[in-house]
Amino acid sequence: MKKTILVFALFSVIFIGCTNTPTPQTITTFILVRHAEKADDGTKDPPLTPDGKIRADELAKVLKETNLDAIYSTAFKRTQETVAPTANSKSLSVLAYEAMKGDEMDRILKTHKGGTVLISGHSNTTPWVANYFLGNEAYPDFIDSDFDNILIVSILEKGNASVTWMSYGMPTN
Repeated sequence: MKKTILVFALFSVIFIGCTNTPTPQTITTFILVRHAEKADDGTKDPPLTPDGKIRADELAKVLKETNLDAIYSTAFKRTQETVAPTANSKSLSVLAYEAMKGDEMDRILKTHKGGTVLISGHSNTTPWVANYFLGNEAYPDFIDSDFDNILIVSILEKGNASVTWMSYGMPTN
């Protein structure tokens, strides 16, 4: 009888220990880039310059070994052209998103939970996304001549994220 109680108690402790083990948290990675160098053609929707096209190709090379689940861009030529070489090399479509909208970022995070997403934005929207997931204003807008940044945001949930800031291509500052 004592053995039966002891075995039952042991299994209860093991079972309770297994059920109280914290579930590993899922990290979602957003790779944020500002569009590459844009033409000064007098329009609100200019394409990339030749240097910008070189930078877009460089981005594809940098991300060659990175598994991407999705690529998002704002509706502008310059942001779409920046990620087009990467999308082509990965056989992915470039999906549209609305910048600086928390519900939109929450949707992308939920849709690609545990995955890796490339997001092409602008001098103000790229730092905004990082700040949104950090839960504070850690990153100011990029200056107009700044095109070589990649912000890698590792997100557990909104307010629980970290950022790795890197550069790619020819330095712009």
